[in-house]
Amino acid sequence: MSVTHESKRQALKARFARKDLVTAPGIFDMISAKMADSMGFECLYMTGFGTVASYLGLPDAGLATYTDMVNRVAAFCGGTNTPMICDGDTGYGGLLNVAHTVRGYEQAGAAGIQLEDQEFPKKCGHTPGRRVIPLEDMVRKIKVAAESRSDSNFQIIARTDARTSLGLDEALRRAEAFAKAGADVLFIESPESVEELETIGRSFDQPLLVNVVEGGRTPQLAPDEFQKLGFTLAIYPATGFLTAAKALKDAYGQILARKNTESAPDAMYPFSAMCELMGFPDVWAFDRAHAD
Repeated sequence: MSVTHESKRQALKARFARKDLVTAPGIFDMISAKMADSMGFECLYMTGFGTVASYLGLPDAGLATYTDMVNRVAAFCGGTNTPMICDGDTGYGGLLNVAHTVRGYEQAGAAGIQLEDQEFPKKCGHTPGRRVIPLEDMVRKIKVAAESRSDSNFQIIARTDARTSLGLDEALRRAEAFAKAGADVLFIESPESVEELETIGRSFDQPLLVNVVEGGRTPQLAPDEFQKLGFTLAIYPATGFLTAAKALKDAYGQILARKNTESAPDAMYPFSAMCELMGFPDVWAFDRAHAD
């Protein structure tokens, strides 16, 4: 049964109002989106890195356009029933662009949008060379984002990348300003120790996001530890595409080396289950109903 976008947004906002941690896997294509959607998660996260990589085959370095990304938002949200937070990068330009992006993501079905304070072109948050715009400029972006949504349940997730280049104190100062500007969820990217996570957690009363990237800068803790530190949402953006890439390399390597897949079936998702996941039973039922 299809769930309306409005009800997804209501559910996510209500869920964030509770104290226990929400964990959200990163989705990056329609297979990952449908798989995660079928498993009972309370929130999904559209990863910019994975989406740009799978859709365009390019690095997450500001090369994807608004049109590229809103296209993916519409497909992902239209094909799933789980509330989804979608990466909106820097808003794809100035204040007018931010307003257009928020409206577009909301209309496409997102339950929330993540906006960041990096200079354009942006870079992945766990890679070097990131620079941030002046605080005042990002505050204006957050104010415009909050004003531009038509549904008050649509979540504005404000991210700062200031920790890596300017230090934790500046990142905290920015997050506080973002909260005052109307952000619903605060996201300080790339804290580098448990102590820094603890400082972030005790500095704010509103929902906080922690970005858990395998091989990244932030410590990987158990969900109950993140919750005790004060975080509301833990996203795992890279897990899916890193796992898929490893599985593909192993499977394709076997074809290259052995010219067959005789030892691969145990590592494969069953074909019958994939047909079900993609909706073939509805197609077969339609064919039966309209058979000559």
